[in-house]
Amino acid sequence: METMFGRIKIIAGIILLVFVALPAAGDENMLQVRGSDTIVNLAQRLAEVYSEKNPGRHVAVTGGGSGTGIAGLRNRTTDIANSSRPIRQREIVDMKSKGVSPIGIVIAMDCITLIVNEKNKVDKLTIGELKSIFSGDVVNWKDVGGDDIPITLYGRQSNSGTYEVFKENVIAGEYSDKMRRMNGNSQIVESIKNDISGIGYVGIGYVQDSSGLKAVRIAENEKKEYVDPKNAIDVESGRYPLTRPLYQYVDGAPAGAVLDFIKFELGPEGQKIVSDMGFISISKDYEEENKKNADI
Repeated sequence: METMFGRIKIIAGIILLVFVALPAAGDENMLQVRGSDTIVNLAQRLAEVYSEKNPGRHVAVTGGGSGTGIAGLRNRTTDIANSSRPIRQREIVDMKSKGVSPIGIVIAMDCITLIVNEKNKVDKLTIGELKSIFSGDVVNWKDVGGDDIPITLYGRQSNSGTYEVFKENVIAGEYSDKMRRMNGNSQIVESIKNDISGIGYVGIGYVQDSSGLKAVRIAENEKKEYVDPKNAIDVESGRYPLTRPLYQYVDGAPAGAVLDFIKFELGPEGQKIVSDMGFISISKDYEEENKKNADI
């Protein structure tokens, strides 16, 4: 009969094998990509196609938020950090103190998209109205042209790059303490499909299947034109007020498998996947920026 001690040894052996099998950052045949929830589905699709075209090379993609990806790069537990916001100066200083030299590459363009339930009659808002809504100054839809029902706010956790970009560029202050902080874009989408009073912000790639949802047109103020975030031409031209680049950060100039994967992402096939996933291909300006920053 097997003893308790014997079972413990077997379990310990299994645990050891699992840890030995886990690839570390820096393994040429297994790239680790971690970070932004906005980018995670796009990065997973890019990784799938890249691996199909390069047998023996694998790319493991996980989310967790932009802050998680940047922390992973700092701690050398990821090869590539996905981030929907620019890296902070204090993060750069901290990384350099640890011997890490972050370099950013723009792989796609996004627009922060405000979504409401399809039954909500509100279909356009100004930046000022968004500020009032998400700061908690406006709490009823009737105050912005809707029905007389309370507004339910859906947002992200503080480790999200989208949370920070929206806070800085729209609210310029603090979020309402009534905002429901969700773990990811998909949770916001599903919540608003089931909540006629809800409003939330997500990456444009999460509204491709818009059944049950409505993307809100946005204007800088009442005198400016309201712009549809689903109109790629308006987004590419910069007319949509909440357009942003999506970044991948690496430690130093990319080389080896990291460089090969990033070149695939920025090449014609990778950028077609970007468009197919509902995001926007990078512009000539960002192509030049990538070349300047990372010689890609």
